[in-house]
Amino acid sequence: MDVTQSDLAHVVRLALSEQDEDVRLFVARLIRKYRSISPDLAGQMDTYLRNTTPRGARTIMREASSVFRPSDHPLPADDETRLSLLKMFTPTAGMDEPLLNAELKAKFSQLIQERSKVEKLASLGLAPTRSAIFTGPPGVGKTLTARWLSARLNLPLYILDLTAVMSSLLGRSGSNLRAAIDFAKRRPCILLLDEIDAIAKRRSDDSDIGELKRLVTVILQEVDEWPATSLLLAATNHPELIDPALWRRFDLVIEFPPPGSDDIRAAVERFLGAETNTFSGWIDAMVLVFRGYSFSDIEREVQRLRRVVAIESSTVDVLIADLIQRNAQRLDKKHRREMAVLLAKKTKLSQHAISGATGVSRDTIRKHVTA
Repeated sequence: MDVTQSDLAHVVRLALSEQDEDVRLFVARLIRKYRSISPDLAGQMDTYLRNTTPRGARTIMREASSVFRPSDHPLPADDETRLSLLKMFTPTAGMDEPLLNAELKAKFSQLIQERSKVEKLASLGLAPTRSAIFTGPPGVGKTLTARWLSARLNLPLYILDLTAVMSSLLGRSGSNLRAAIDFAKRRPCILLLDEIDAIAKRRSDDSDIGELKRLVTVILQEVDEWPATSLLLAATNHPELIDPALWRRFDLVIEFPPPGSDDIRAAVERFLGAETNTFSGWIDAMVLVFRGYSFSDIEREVQRLRRVVAIESSTVDVLIADLIQRNAQRLDKKHRREMAVLLAKKTKLSQHAISGATGVSRDTIRKHVTA
């Protein structure tokens, strides 16, 4: 098959699968490709393209805003266990923005804006971002961000349930994966392939059975063919395990770093909520204590503190002193000293108590307090 026949076959395949926006995008690429080879053909295709109104934006807005009834669209299930292959979350109005640094905010702001300007992009032969893979340690907001995007874009969110997908029957896992993805393709949505490293490991990994390697091939094909009306997301805590071919398929690779000091402070203040004033004198110390924590770890610890204070089983001073003592040895020498000096200057704790909590000698505390 020569190049022209291959291009024609690809257009036919897209048209028969009713992927209108993909057809427009491919035709725009063909115009650029044939402009030097066959100017007349390129000009004719360009005329057709310009005289056809792109429907992508209207399709997204109409279908995404329509009432979605889960009962009308039963989720696909594994034939053997009858477990649903997908978990569905409907958009939640008014959901708080995740704790994101400035760089991440800018990336997601662009992604959201692209979805509101589909017609303009299509007129230039472009599509909005179709896919992104999130990397980063556990608890930094990858799944929460997917749910927030669902709310901002007013699209249902489906999360692939790996427990159900991985069938004990040989060959069934690949079928389950295709069934789940095919279901998600039927209408505009966000599909999250969480912990994708479990099913998309390097195909050179000799420790994996052939079934897992076939799953990688399925995912590669599906990312390539993902419709522009939906958003495909993947998340991993172990990017080093991902097959290199998969990285090239995703439009965006977005790294969620561990929270820095400013991020920790924002998290503490958000999670303290109405009790922020109660803990106000201790926030600087909490920022130091929570160094190296994930957002989910910080939230869990702050909620524990709030519960103890609420039932009046301890005072804030005692709670924070205990928190510092339990975490001080996890900090390096420099930050333990910084913690001790901070406590000596801003609290009524004795230097003896501070030394016991942080492991920093009283001589060191006195020297830095009086410096």
